[in-house]
Amino acid sequence: MYKLLLCWRYLRTRWIALASVISVTLGVATMIVVNAVMAGFSHEMQTRIHGILSDIVFESHSLSGFQDPQWHMEEIRRAAGDSITGMTPTVAVPAMLSFQVRGQWITRQVMFIGIDEATHAAVSDFGSYLQHPDNRRQLSFSLRDGGYDTTDSQSEGPGPSRPALGGAGWPHRRMRVERERIWQKRLEEQEGAAAGRAEPTRPIDAQVDAVLAATGDEAATAAAPAPVTDAGTEEAAPQNPFAAARPEQGRTMDPATEQFTGVVPGIGLASFRDSKGIDRFLVLPGDDVKITFPTAGTPPKAVSDTFTIVDFYESKMSEYDSNFVFVPIAALQRMRGMIEPETGISSVNSIQIKLKEGANLDEVRNRLRGAFPAELYAVSSWRDKQGPLLSAVDMEMAVLNILLFLIIAVAGFGILAIFFMIVVEKTRDIGILKSLGASASGIAGVFLGYGLFLGIVGAGAGLILGLTITWNLNHIRAAVEWWTGQTVFDPSIYYFFKIPTIINPATVIWIIIGAIGIAVAASVLPALRAARLHPVEALRHD
Repeated sequence: MYKLLLCWRYLRTRWIALASVISVTLGVATMIVVNAVMAGFSHEMQTRIHGILSDIVFESHSLSGFQDPQWHMEEIRRAAGDSITGMTPTVAVPAMLSFQVRGQWITRQVMFIGIDEATHAAVSDFGSYLQHPDNRRQLSFSLRDGGYDTTDSQSEGPGPSRPALGGAGWPHRRMRVERERIWQKRLEEQEGAAAGRAEPTRPIDAQVDAVLAATGDEAATAAAPAPVTDAGTEEAAPQNPFAAARPEQGRTMDPATEQFTGVVPGIGLASFRDSKGIDRFLVLPGDDVKITFPTAGTPPKAVSDTFTIVDFYESKMSEYDSNFVFVPIAALQRMRGMIEPETGISSVNSIQIKLKEGANLDEVRNRLRGAFPAELYAVSSWRDKQGPLLSAVDMEMAVLNILLFLIIAVAGFGILAIFFMIVVEKTRDIGILKSLGASASGIAGVFLGYGLFLGIVGAGAGLILGLTITWNLNHIRAAVEWWTGQTVFDPSIYYFFKIPTIINPATVIWIIIGAIGIAVAASVLPALRAARLHPVEALRHD
């Protein structure tokens, strides 16, 4: 009992012990907050990676792919047993996406992916990343007549504002066509005026301005034709994006009522996010783009076609949102020459496989690897596809934990120094206790108990502080941004509008145990020294 009383007394009266408690508290709190944030980032990243990739990807080494995907899916199901819940074929090829903004062509490198709209959403979270509610229920590559989300549907709280999407779809396309027609009429009249046949009319200018104002979004303004000087010469006059309408059965397509093959590009290809978290769009659903991609022949040839944007894909992984463009698989197969004219058998270069809940991912992958020749096919899980990235995150978390644990280790050295000072200062008291019958183990127990008390108090306070900061981290971030006027967590970089956090109880327990263990370990040497003091030697110089 005297050991507990002495420990409690020293804990209450020795102010120097407060420094050790604070060190342990800050170390524990820091580790809890950092681990929660890192776990949140890792979870969000893995969720989004897995959202676009199915559980297992079965693919060809060649861009020309393999024939008869239906036969391959039957063989895959036979090899994997009853572990598969869904499959869908895809075609993925590198391509170049081009569109006009203010009379200038913008060209970006993309991955052009042909998907089956009827089955693709069943093997991934693709559907939940689209901007139109009807497309989230069932994807269609037909342009919608408005109804696109003007806020982020994936955001739990107030998401980014996207007012430009309010008029997207057929309303935006019809407005663009009307504006192009008015502009073309204006060009013709000014060309006639320059040739001395007519005078340019100002009402046409007013019509153009009225149409531009009626669009109500920055995408229409950004794509507006360049101005014409009073002399009648064009200043970087763009080509009419609707003038290339492909003839069908001897007629010219009317872009106001018809569309080209629909595509769904990543939202990062068509927009940018300003410092206020508002998405600014360069093109919108209803606009046409040109895509150039290789054929499946040998050697491959470059072919181009015009497509109509019908929706945007937003996984919130910048690598995907700024790189992927989705198109109906049948259209891509036809344009690349991946359909045999005689037999009608198509080719694909990958099959996405969804496993049943609880199925062993690695086991199924290994079965498929054993059933198909590795020289022709590559079989990998979604973790294999992003192995280096996931390994880098895990390594970063491990190194960061080691570095942060050194903070608690520093507190341990402080406890060690304080306890050695107490042993020297309390040599007489130790001698008196031993002369009264206290054993060496009892004296050692006083210091070990004192270290245990310091660890428990510091770890407990750190636990409360760490959990409080983690639960209110986004409120703290907002307060710091308001106070300093600086952006602490820029959504344009992370594509998060709040800091993700996940508190893992097992991690918290290990942090607490580690902190208490360091505090106890730091008191071992001083406890041994105090236990070895002889009572006569301790009292001789008193």
